[in-house]
Amino acid sequence: MRSMGEPEIPEVDVLLVGAGFGAFTILNRMRKLGLNVRIYEKGSASGGIWYWNCYPGARVDSDTPIYQLFDKELWEDFTFKERYAGWPELRRYFKHIEKKWNVQDHVEYHKHVDGATFDEKKHKWLVECSDGSEIYCRWFIPCIGFASRRYTPPVPGLSNFTGDTYHTAVWPQHGVNLKGKRIAQIGTGASGIQVIQEIGDKAKSLTIYQRTPNYCLPMHQRMLDPEEEEKKKANGDYEKAFSDTRRTFSGFTYDFAEKNTFDDSLFDQKANDQAYNFWRQSVLKRIKSPEKQRLLAPENPPHPWGTKRPSLEQRFYEVVDQDHVEIIDVNDNPIEEVTATGLKTKKGLVEVDVLILATGFDSVTGSLAQLNIKGTNGGTIADHWKNRTQTSMGIAIPEFPNMFFLYGPQAPTAFSNGPSCTQFQAEFVEEFIKRAQAEDITRIEAKAEAEDDWCKRMNEKWDITLFPKAKSWYQGANIPGRKVEPLNWAGGMPEYTESLHKSLDNDYQGWHTAKA
Repeated sequence: MRSMGEPEIPEVDVLLVGAGFGAFTILNRMRKLGLNVRIYEKGSASGGIWYWNCYPGARVDSDTPIYQLFDKELWEDFTFKERYAGWPELRRYFKHIEKKWNVQDHVEYHKHVDGATFDEKKHKWLVECSDGSEIYCRWFIPCIGFASRRYTPPVPGLSNFTGDTYHTAVWPQHGVNLKGKRIAQIGTGASGIQVIQEIGDKAKSLTIYQRTPNYCLPMHQRMLDPEEEEKKKANGDYEKAFSDTRRTFSGFTYDFAEKNTFDDSLFDQKANDQAYNFWRQSVLKRIKSPEKQRLLAPENPPHPWGTKRPSLEQRFYEVVDQDHVEIIDVNDNPIEEVTATGLKTKKGLVEVDVLILATGFDSVTGSLAQLNIKGTNGGTIADHWKNRTQTSMGIAIPEFPNMFFLYGPQAPTAFSNGPSCTQFQAEFVEEFIKRAQAEDITRIEAKAEAEDDWCKRMNEKWDITLFPKAKSWYQGANIPGRKVEPLNWAGGMPEYTESLHKSLDNDYQGWHTAKA
């Protein structure tokens, strides 16, 4: 009971967490249903991951015009300048969305959601923020994606370093001047590759600490011709491309080739070996140093080709082949200690001015598990996932009613095009809530048996691939001590979206429903 004079807790129909692609897609759909929608964003501007991703060289690695412009209302009067847009270009796009859809009327920045509790009497969530404020909502939809909790490895003595330390996931918004600096970088994942090829020429020296070589592929970046893009819009090419994403395995416009080696390379080891050897020979031609050839494209592959994310690069191999760039394999030479002036391995101490941690995220599950969201049994999402990661179709969790999440665990997420994936999930959420409105349903909850069935299907799809042979963040292997398990749906986008909509058949066969 609230004390005398204490203000009433505000209420909305839908509360979205995060101001990125997923939230904006849901926002527009919920408004069209006549619902009162609010977005809470902990940053100072929209963009989601593209607000936080502002490290040197940060950009998308899928063709921008097709995959980011997810609504005709948006692309009819907006054109990207690059084939693969960098973070400033993506921020320009989000500003366009804000203006086009009057997003500012629905979003609050610097609003950090700490947790939430479901009120069974109201059939509503009570959401709490770090500033002490609270809000009730009927539908609670975290749109924080799979990469909102950064990971810093337990490197001995990391706090001892007296130089500047930066993590790619929380790069200073004002930027960093790295010209002429002695730099050390830990990590060669997607962000690591982008940073290296951007800063390598500027650094006085660059020492890269690598655990696993990245099987990079050429990006073929180019500027787009505005007139050509307008012709594509007029000719219906954009609309056709969006239509194509509904039928492909990963929500891109392209799919597996008909009976090509690549068609089998994620499922057959011999075909995979051929793919790796072809990739390796193309890379060796670009590297002069024998030692760097060995480290970046080893004769014996450390994991099957394609089972870890292959980053796109523009001139990565030419940059690292320079004399002032050194690569240290941390498998043979682990970092023994970070001192006040540098990093020490058995090869000696490397003194540096700047340390960059390109060490990624507690991916896929970490984003949701870090929040104190309590289910109907009193446990949190982290408690629910204590023994295994488990969801119903990668969009809901039993004991957490009236809550959907987008682009998270056990959805196509890491194996898909992000905007396509969130678009298809948003369509399902819209359909479900539309039905709930029409039938006066105020409480929906995924059934436990639907969750068990999905986990079974997750493992069946995963086990027929070569993904289990790689220690990757696809299955949580990048976090020491974490259970290694499939975290992303490997059965393709069409089957995934079909499963979502089929769960509503036969009087909501995959769900418990109730009325107030």
